[in-house]
Parts: sequence; structure tokens; C-alpha cells
Amino acid sequence: MISDPSDAAIDQIVASCNGDLRGALKALLLVNEHLEAELQQFYAAVAQDSASRGKFLH
Repeated sequence: MISDPSDAAIDQIVASCNGDLRGALKALLLVNEHLEAELQQFYAAVAQDSASRGKFLH
């Protein structure tokens, strides 16, 4: 039987938090916040570069 890859990822994340679902969710939220901050930094850098070249990101 072939399982969904996301099921395996979820099992691995929960296992890394010793079966603590609340801890796993908290860890995922923290990772998501970090990725969102990196994305905002990327957008700001692209916008700054585009503005300095006289082009704007739409």
C-alpha cells in the first residue's frame, strides 16, 4: 500500500516532537513565521532593486 507523502512527513514531524501534537503544531507555526519573514525580506530586496533600476514589481 502506497501512503501519501504528506502523511509520512506529518508522522515524522510528530515523532520529532515525541508524539506531542501541540508541540508539533507550535514548531510548524514557528517555521512558517520564519519563512514568511524571509519572504518579506526577499520582496523588499526585489522592490528596492527594481526601484533603483527604475522598474517596479507588480
